[in-house]
Amino acid sequence: MAKLNFGGVVENVVTREEFPLAKALETLKNETIAVIGYGVQGPGQALNLKDNGFNVIVGQRSPSLSWDKAVDDGWVPGETLFSIEEAAKRGTIIQYLLSDAAQISQWETIKENLEPGNALYFSHGFAVTYKDRTGIVPPTDVDVILVAPKGSGTSLRRMFLAGRGLNSSYAIHQDATGNAFDRVVALGIGVGSGYLFETNFQKEVYSDLTGERGSLMGAVQGIFEAQYQVLRERGHSPSEAFNETVEELTQSLMPLVAENGMDWMYANCSTTAQRGALDWKDKFRDAVKPVFNDLYDSVASGNEAQLSIDSNSQPDYRVKLEAELAELRDSEMWQAGRVVRGLRPENQKDAVEA
Repeated sequence: MAKLNFGGVVENVVTREEFPLAKALETLKNETIAVIGYGVQGPGQALNLKDNGFNVIVGQRSPSLSWDKAVDDGWVPGETLFSIEEAAKRGTIIQYLLSDAAQISQWETIKENLEPGNALYFSHGFAVTYKDRTGIVPPTDVDVILVAPKGSGTSLRRMFLAGRGLNSSYAIHQDATGNAFDRVVALGIGVGSGYLFETNFQKEVYSDLTGERGSLMGAVQGIFEAQYQVLRERGHSPSEAFNETVEELTQSLMPLVAENGMDWMYANCSTTAQRGALDWKDKFRDAVKPVFNDLYDSVASGNEAQLSIDSNSQPDYRVKLEAELAELRDSEMWQAGRVVRGLRPENQKDAVEA
């Protein structure tokens, strides 16, 4: 395990150099990994594990669109694709990758099929951290571990196929066998992590819920909407408003930040842009920091968890979700984005081939 210094804060980080794939395969050579759920994280993690040479099966409800997707991805019913109950029976490591709400509804099935010495694996600290709300309390005789890729399952898979790794958090909530560390790190390497950063279940879910509602998704969409609306109200065209709000950020500036950081991106922009960004960044920080404090308090209190559970457990949840997403998709800003993206050479090529 490597120790990295982050401005005086020392953290434990596991890399592929000290825990290579060969060691991960040896660690789990006698294990059957049952990936329960084939929605957001399931496909990427399961396929990466399979391609890396691990013994993997998938458990998914049938009939369902996710079952059909698993079949399309090459999982064979009765051989590598089973019902949730059957996969849980067969697995020695249960990767519990259903949605948070679905984990609650399927928990009794999973719990009944956990054997002493098994490992129960999560990619989110939600179920265990908010156990008073979810009812998910793992038995004391199993390892309870977490690998949380810092990105969607789609990104995890795409980066794996490109020969790259996605950063992940890892945590050990319960070490019943004495082998939880080797198991969790082997699984982290197996699913395609580039680096594994140590955390715990509570910190993972607090940071994750804050990030999703904040700078990763909620806040960035809110900022996009605000700037786009101001530009449109001041007479700018849809394409100009979109290009200055979204396209330049995602296609030009964020790749520079990813390469070497925000200061390097600033250094590679015009002096006018540098001066303006430095002058205005503190104003934006001071304006939104109180919102982030409110958000974190809502996460820590369990309020955000309860809102998610209540909403996602409703029978018409997906219908309502699609209506909300359609409203986003049909907004002028994202319709403008659709037109702008269509001008990219790769999309024009796909359109011709289609």
